[in-house]
Amino acid sequence: MSERVGIVVPTIGGRPEYLPLALQSIRDAGNAYVILVGNKGFDASEFLASGLIDKYLDEPEPGLAAKINYGFRALPKDIRFINWLGDDDLLTPGSLTDANERLAQPDSPVLVFGGCEYIDPNGKSIFTNKSGPWAVPLLRVGPQLIPQPGALYRRDAFERVGGLSNKFGWAFDFELFYSLSEIGKAVYIPKVLANFRWHPGSLSVSRRRESVNEASAVRKAHLPTFLKPISEIWEWPVRQATYTAGTRVSKKLKK
Repeated sequence: MSERVGIVVPTIGGRPEYLPLALQSIRDAGNAYVILVGNKGFDASEFLASGLIDKYLDEPEPGLAAKINYGFRALPKDIRFINWLGDDDLLTPGSLTDANERLAQPDSPVLVFGGCEYIDPNGKSIFTNKSGPWAVPLLRVGPQLIPQPGALYRRDAFERVGGLSNKFGWAFDFELFYSLSEIGKAVYIPKVLANFRWHPGSLSVSRRRESVNEASAVRKAHLPTFLKPISEIWEWPVRQATYTAGTRVSKKLKK
């Protein structure tokens, strides 16, 4: 059996129909220690009793990044590989095992990721983001096409880059992957590792414009100083194209 990985699931309890599915998908994905982090007063007794989670924590402060960082700090010390999963998303069967085994290989990548299938609120497939190795250099000049669900990365590398930034409400995964790719190797696995549920209640969907603008801010922050004054030459069209692509998915979902 592959070594145990740490998965944090942040929730506000607003999607009770999806949360059990997300937790079960983690159990089906591999050997994981699962921490659920919720709003104060959230009742997680059912999930603890059923074994879908190993630990429950009340959030220390509002904010998605703060929830996730808090959960990571509470993971057992022996856990080396980590990620989080949205309470409405899913991992594919065996995906954690596949990512874990690649991350543990001698070349010691800091990040492993694969493809991601986008699904509608009922779980029906919309399309598959197959991603690829090219998604890593694309971070510098284009949209974030490394799927966050299904990825796995080294805990020590996560801590080295300072964890998730509280400066961003939606693009903190983009900022994390960008930072990780600067300190080590990011490796693509040619398999679909997760399902991202595209629905109006998702922050990535409902706050699309803010997310796109934050991603632009991340790219600019990592630019060499001499390029920052002229970065709008390419950043403006990248923002427009990224926003338009997301809008097209939402329109397709409404048909």
